[in-house]
Amino acid sequence: MLRHYPDEKPSGIWWFDAALAHKFLRNWDKAFELGKEAASRAPRGEGDPAYWNLGIAATVLREWSVARDAWSGFGITLPEGDGEIVGRFGMACVRLESAGEYEVVWAQRLCPTRARVVSVPVTAGRRFGEIVLHDGAPTGERIVDGRSHSVFDEIMLFEPSDLPTHTVSLTAPAPDDLEALVELFADRGFGAEPASSVNLLCKCCSEGSHEQERSMNAGTQQVSLAAPMDEVRILLDIWAESSPGRAWRDLELVG
Repeated sequence: MLRHYPDEKPSGIWWFDAALAHKFLRNWDKAFELGKEAASRAPRGEGDPAYWNLGIAATVLREWSVARDAWSGFGITLPEGDGEIVGRFGMACVRLESAGEYEVVWAQRLCPTRARVVSVPVTAGRRFGEIVLHDGAPTGERIVDGRSHSVFDEIMLFEPSDLPTHTVSLTAPAPDDLEALVELFADRGFGAEPASSVNLLCKCCSEGSHEQERSMNAGTQQVSLAAPMDEVRILLDIWAESSPGRAWRDLELVG
């Protein structure tokens, strides 16, 4: 750069732009190398984006000490300890991308850039419990009970989940019956997602602000379940036998 512009003073922005370009190219080794140079020239504790991009690259490469220092340099307070960051950074939404298909799911943030999916995705190949790496700039908003939750774009699948996805047809006489099923699975670390809770939006509309209501519908409907096959039938039977009128049928493994 200085060869082309010898009168210019060296700037940390050059390093930042170069690191950012390699982040977009998903060249994580180079993004990490250049990101460290950019961060070394940025003020600490002032929310400088050089630290955020370095934190993402370091997380991808599992360079946890660098990632911790980067998030601290940005101004984020982390849980104490060394190594992988596993904290509670609140709920957010992540827009998953799979072969050109998009789906916004709820996720529990583990660190500033990683989140565990707590919805049961309907997109083939995606699973409840997987950990995804997401970007830091919000690209949408979901409002539930008056509280705003940012939507972040997925960068990559960080850790897959071993919990398979099933679909089942349920008869729930009242909304509370369906809520009981969701709680039954959640208490065991599994997932249950009624079809009535899924909203279909185009990608453009999805990037806007949308208010959603927490609701459970009674009647017969399809529900997506995330649980081991040897346990899903047991849990469905427990649910069905716990109150009159409850029933299930057509259990199918889908992913």
